[in-house]
Amino acid sequence: MQWQMKQGLMDFLKRKGVVYRPVKDVDLGSYSTEFYLQANVKAPRMTGLLVKIFTYLLEFPILGTLLLFILKGNNLIHRLITNAEFQEPPLFVPLHDFEDIKERKVKCLDSSLQPPEKVHLALDCLPVSSQETLDGTNSSFCRWTIMDYAKAYRLGDITPSLVAERFIAAIDESTKASFQMGFFIHYSVDDILRQAAESTHRYRRGEPISVLDGVPVAIKDEIDCLPYPTTGGTTWLHKERPCNDDACCVKRLRLCGAILVGKTNMHELGSGTSGINPHYGPARNPYDTNKIAGGSSSGSASLVSAGLCPVALGVDGGGSVRMPAALCGVVGLKPTFARIPHDGVLPLNWTVGMVGILAGTVEDALIVYAAISGEIPSEQIFSVLTNINLPRLSLTKSISDIKLAKYGKWFDDCSNDVRICCSKTLYQLQDHYNWKIIDVTIPEIEAMRLAHYMTIGSESSTALDSFKEKNFAELGWDVRVAQSIYGSFSGMEYLKAQKMRNRQLQFHKKIFAEADVIVSPTTGVTAYPIQDDALQTGELDYVNGAALVRYSIAGNFLGLPAVTVPVGFDRLGLPIGLQFIGRPWSEATLIHLAFAVQVMCISEYRKPKVYYDLLRKKIDSDAM
Repeated sequence: MQWQMKQGLMDFLKRKGVVYRPVKDVDLGSYSTEFYLQANVKAPRMTGLLVKIFTYLLEFPILGTLLLFILKGNNLIHRLITNAEFQEPPLFVPLHDFEDIKERKVKCLDSSLQPPEKVHLALDCLPVSSQETLDGTNSSFCRWTIMDYAKAYRLGDITPSLVAERFIAAIDESTKASFQMGFFIHYSVDDILRQAAESTHRYRRGEPISVLDGVPVAIKDEIDCLPYPTTGGTTWLHKERPCNDDACCVKRLRLCGAILVGKTNMHELGSGTSGINPHYGPARNPYDTNKIAGGSSSGSASLVSAGLCPVALGVDGGGSVRMPAALCGVVGLKPTFARIPHDGVLPLNWTVGMVGILAGTVEDALIVYAAISGEIPSEQIFSVLTNINLPRLSLTKSISDIKLAKYGKWFDDCSNDVRICCSKTLYQLQDHYNWKIIDVTIPEIEAMRLAHYMTIGSESSTALDSFKEKNFAELGWDVRVAQSIYGSFSGMEYLKAQKMRNRQLQFHKKIFAEADVIVSPTTGVTAYPIQDDALQTGELDYVNGAALVRYSIAGNFLGLPAVTVPVGFDRLGLPIGLQFIGRPWSEATLIHLAFAVQVMCISEYRKPKVYYDLLRKKIDSDAM
């Protein structure tokens, strides 16, 4: 009997792993026999006292180690990664050699140009209608754009100072007890008014710097922006790592005259997908304030959706720009790894995290993309400065022969509302533009999700290692659990995860040899309710978390560009997004496709329940 128990324990500890076939032997065609493994998440939702007890158990030396081992085994980490056998060498950083790919209907920019020059050249790429103020006759809902602000300022209809005053009044209203939208962690009334006064003076002299002059832009509290601390959603990180300068992307926006209105709320340390922060409150969804905004760039998405800024910056380490953008009904663009310099961004996940853009329209995403893209010449990564292609959006409709790769089993692994809406949009694209859908197979998607989780977790744990002993108890309970799991991954497990990264990149390269982009829903579910029991402790909801990140991983783990664009609503009126993933450096193609979708779907866009109209009226909110 003792021998049997001992043998059983040994078999448990030595669970066999998958032996992966060479990439060349894996069929990626539509009739492939590769098995699609759905997310195997075995973890109950926990909040309140339960999550506190679980946290203490995980942090107890011997019992915690055993619990973590069981958790990783039950969620297939051991089978698919830890004990798996790979033939591929590891790929530690998804830095792609620059390739000046032949994109259609584009304008090529020299990345060494100054940001205002890039923005000026980007204006030539906008459709004519984007350069005109909305006249209010459209039957569909449209958010104010950068060009709307610029024209209103130029004509003297309104000034940046008046917009700033209205913005401040709106934020004040949003923080009242009955409202609590949770947009910001830090903002300064004096700093906003100072920037607005300077912009107003420039317009009065007839010397605006660019169309971004006087436009309110928000910055995720993971990106350095003076005069604010960078907390990463914590109560302590800014004390250990002071903010002494603007991040590179922020400097570029400031050079264009944008009004930087503050640091937006986020899921603490980016360690979750809901945007529920127990220190600063949850960022709420403007379409339903009882629902999550998504994370971790939650405040940025919520602000843009509510009309307070036409654009905001986020950081996308595992869909953290695209997920909240989709849930809040706005555009989310995550460029190629290293397309936007990472200087001045918290180094929480240095091989998967990238600065991204959240915008009310595709055109606004394009303008800001032009402003902040391009490497720093003094820190040049490649042998030549990379060129930046901008799509000529007035010519989008003339682009033919686009091939959209679709993996049906993966595409359909979502809620019925999401599946029906995204499928309808995809086939409308095919019919309207005569683009072709190519059925493909993307193998081992769940293994890639786990490998990414091990990677982002290991990097986050390592980045915070020197601060943990002193500050660990100040973290939210959900983040303490996450950090305990992150710290349990060994160097060998991290190495195995990088082998999966290499393997997946080879699969994706083969698909991009046959197709222009990969298409999928952005999230597997729409925004779910914010439960009261999560407000003080945060929540552990790995089932919903896995559904939210299901389609995001390749963009981060493989360093590929991706964009989400709103395409409709579920039965409760909550937004749904469609995503395009492209080959490296193909942002122009992705923006073309996103614009095509926007043109096709804009008549169906709806006004959020919480919306502030800073150009027409003082404050307008259906929820007030």
